[in-house]
Amino acid sequence: MEREIYDEDHEAFRKVVKEFLKRYATEAKRTQWDADGEIDRETMLAAGAQGLIGLSVPEEFGGAGMLQDYRFRAVVNEEIVGAGLGSLAGAFGIQDDLAVPYIVHMGTQEQKQKWLPGMATGEILGALAMTEPGAGSDLRGIRTTAKKADGGYIVNGAKTFISSGKTADIVVTFVKTGEGNRPDAFSLLILEDGMAGFDHGKKLQKMGFHGWDTAELSFVDVFVPDENLIGGKEGLGFIQLMMNLPLERLSIGVAAAAAGEAAFVWSRDYTLSREAFGQRVADFQNTRFRLADMATTVDVLWTYIDRAMMLYKDKKLTAEEAAKVKFWATDREAELLDIGVQLHGGYGYITEYPIARAYLDARVHRIYGGTNEIMRDIVSRQIVGKR
Repeated sequence: MEREIYDEDHEAFRKVVKEFLKRYATEAKRTQWDADGEIDRETMLAAGAQGLIGLSVPEEFGGAGMLQDYRFRAVVNEEIVGAGLGSLAGAFGIQDDLAVPYIVHMGTQEQKQKWLPGMATGEILGALAMTEPGAGSDLRGIRTTAKKADGGYIVNGAKTFISSGKTADIVVTFVKTGEGNRPDAFSLLILEDGMAGFDHGKKLQKMGFHGWDTAELSFVDVFVPDENLIGGKEGLGFIQLMMNLPLERLSIGVAAAAAGEAAFVWSRDYTLSREAFGQRVADFQNTRFRLADMATTVDVLWTYIDRAMMLYKDKKLTAEEAAKVKFWATDREAELLDIGVQLHGGYGYITEYPIARAYLDARVHRIYGGTNEIMRDIVSRQIVGKR
């Protein structure tokens, strides 16, 4: 089914993305990323030079100025994921969908001037630190504190499962600045690499996304100046997170749809080229039926995701709708990749094949950004309410 949300500008941009992948995302590069456990800075700088990151950064700060049009980010995701480069797509997503928006939409003018130009070029890489060893989806359960001091805050605590946490130059960090767990007890501070007492910790060994770093962070009496308080006002952190979560969940949905489509394409091509018992694998009835299921699921999935992108463009994507997108898309992604692995047979279990790597990468999509169980709870509350 032909998608109708892209215009000539988006398709021209798609060609730029494809050319970038040919030059900077070779198989040798992917292998190196997996070995190093991170995307090299040279690649991120090249992405900045080509305008593939910093898409929502206003033009006055060196970005593309695409504040609400997520379709350009979707093009980047589709092409990178379709090329079997999930780790690169993840690194781009952390920069553009998690770190940059807090400064673009909620930062002070001084914060924008300080960090956005470098984030658009790839010279400054960002991360978002919410999760803690004892607090995952329950954000109000965090224990990292920021106590007021002369000219700033003293931060103590720890974060875990922080995507791009090892390579980030700045980390948007969710902290407690008040007592209790009321929404106004939390704030967002930007911690900078090199601050005394700020330790990026070790890289965590993950099931998937081997070329994209995930780390533990620790804070011991870290002094953070007042000017690093996002928005310049204390007590807004919880509200600021809630404001950006629809975008984060939409981005996961887009990545899931891209991976689901890639699973179909890889499986179609493999079964058309592979023979068994004297005929193509694609000629067996079971294979044809499974491919038909996959093609239909992909069409329906993109129709839903495309609608969500347009709602976001018009500033109408609600938290509940974004939650639906996140859990439904990632559940379908898992189904599509599972079928794809099966259709590849033994080769589907070999990580030299992109279907195997994508299968491992996808598992976290149902966990981060809020588990799918939490997403269902958000949606159900809208339906039946909660006493």
